[in-house]
Amino acid sequence: MEREKFGSRLGFILVSAGCAIGLGNVWKFPYICAQYGGGAFILLYLVFLGILGYPILISEFAVGRGSKKSLIKAYDILGTEQSRFHLSKFVPLAGNYLLMMFYTMVCGWMMNYSVKMMSGKLDGLDAGQISLAFENMLYGTGEMIFFTVLTILLGFGICALGLNNGVEKVTKVIMILLLILLSVMAVHSLTLENASAGIKYYLVPDLINLTKNGFGRTVFEAMSHAFFTLSVGIGSMEIFGSYLNNDRKLTNEALSITLIDTFIALTAGFIIIPACVSFNVPLDSGPSLLFISLPNVFNSMRGGRIWGSCFFIFMTFAAMSTVIAVFENIIAMCMEQWEISRKKAVIINIPVMILLSMPAVLGFNVLSGINPLGEGTNFLDFEDFLVSNNILPLGSIAVILFCTHKHGWGWDRFTEEVNRGKGFGIGNWVKPYMTWILPAIVSVVYLKGYYDYFSGKSIPLMIIWMTIAVILLGIILFFTLPKKNKPAKK
Repeated sequence: MEREKFGSRLGFILVSAGCAIGLGNVWKFPYICAQYGGGAFILLYLVFLGILGYPILISEFAVGRGSKKSLIKAYDILGTEQSRFHLSKFVPLAGNYLLMMFYTMVCGWMMNYSVKMMSGKLDGLDAGQISLAFENMLYGTGEMIFFTVLTILLGFGICALGLNNGVEKVTKVIMILLLILLSVMAVHSLTLENASAGIKYYLVPDLINLTKNGFGRTVFEAMSHAFFTLSVGIGSMEIFGSYLNNDRKLTNEALSITLIDTFIALTAGFIIIPACVSFNVPLDSGPSLLFISLPNVFNSMRGGRIWGSCFFIFMTFAAMSTVIAVFENIIAMCMEQWEISRKKAVIINIPVMILLSMPAVLGFNVLSGINPLGEGTNFLDFEDFLVSNNILPLGSIAVILFCTHKHGWGWDRFTEEVNRGKGFGIGNWVKPYMTWILPAIVSVVYLKGYYDYFSGKSIPLMIIWMTIAVILLGIILFFTLPKKNKPAKK
């Protein structure tokens, strides 16, 4: 069967950008900017985005276009006879499933709040009542299951139509509407009373906040967010490289995705921070920002139901674009590994995904007594930990090492693929950086993330998990060693 291809370059850019643009761009980036020094943090973030996320994105696109397959087959096709990287082939597939096990639920939250906002169910509620409304949603098992299943059915339904007629066409519409809503809401936030104070809080470098949290921690937060923002490490971007032709160099394509992702993250800050500052609402992190703080803001402003509805529709688009992209990767991997049709892969994966999503959904109500990572944690925390703190960084290290080391794909073949087509290419001068320094930096991000996650918990627990982290990293580094040649039989 002939490999599917994108119908247009715009389609590729918008679909890939849709995958990269996640909820973290909107609910985490503005918060950490404000917490870690405003404009100073943004500058650090942009630097690390260029030296961390961008080259890894190039690597994933190159592996995809070079193999014309998903990661479950790409290492086999491109690797040398001495390569061991194919041993990790099922890890990206597991990572995509794990990500969707909780992400579909969170996308369902966005859909649910879009309905609540449009129907006026949150109108006139005070801060305590809005907080209670969010808690009631989490405890409402039927409500949570309904919107999670709806997300899964919509996502796989779009993917069932094919790359061009489903994924590309629908995501292009979603992304264009997302960009329009984003721009309109940003302009509106900038017209609010006292918005200038919010802009100053967001953009002007704040050395007090920069140093209050420690310069080292600020640098690490900027590094970490720049690394995770592009959704690299589980092959979700690699699969779209596999649908590309050779018209343009991959450095150009990766730059386009990086710029769109950055634009949306920065613009989200212009929506959220001036609004929160104008109405003196705490700029919290995580779900409390989206589902408690911002509804309070919308209830305080003129036309709040309209702006609140627009915001949660925008958030639904942002989440849904990622769901569609990751589902496409899951379908492609299943089609290639088990040699089945797209239709069959969709039919199999719908009930599987619904079943796998239930622990995260029920972890807030029926299974709330189970704390996988200790007191106060739930299945969402555990699944997010497995993906964000393990599979994403380890998968990124693997793809970098595969592209640059001779017992993987190798630097020369990697750069030959990157530099096909028009545009600016990648030179040999970056080889030492990508071969040694970049994997080392990502390894530090990975280990530091583990340390931060378990610091403050029991010492034995931290020692156990840090030991696991080092072992997992060692396994990835082991892939760079050649296979031993078996002695010939006499």
